[in-house]
Amino acid sequence: MGELWVFGYGSLMWRPGFAFEASAPGLLKGSHRALCIYSIFHRGTKEQPGLVLGLDRGGACRGIAYKIAAGAEEATVAYLREREQITEVYLEAYRKVALLDGSARSVRALTYLVDRSHRQYAGHLSLDEQLNIVRGGKG
Repeated sequence: MGELWVFGYGSLMWRPGFAFEASAPGLLKGSHRALCIYSIFHRGTKEQPGLVLGLDRGGACRGIAYKIAAGAEEATVAYLREREQITEVYLEAYRKVALLDGSARSVRALTYLVDRSHRQYAGHLSLDEQLNIVRGGKG
């Protein structure tokens, strides 16, 4: 599989759940972090969905870039698919991430973008609508 980097912008920043040999702050351009996904598992139910973060079109997003430990690439991707693709609301994608560690390097990193055609896409909500949903969230 070769060298693998993963870009985390939500819970992967504080709870990656996989082995990595290096990490650095990173900047992904072309997508921004937004409360744009109805959550029916972690922050809500089918009857009363919550909202969670996703990467939506436009802007930029700061997060953490993880260099996956050699030999752990396939297991890491399998773990991420199980964790992130419960309802397939995310599109698995590789994007250029600028490392903000003073090295001026960029890496190609695996990340998860929201699928705007998925029934759980909530990017059309106003800020007031988002607040009302978050207030009623569970988990």
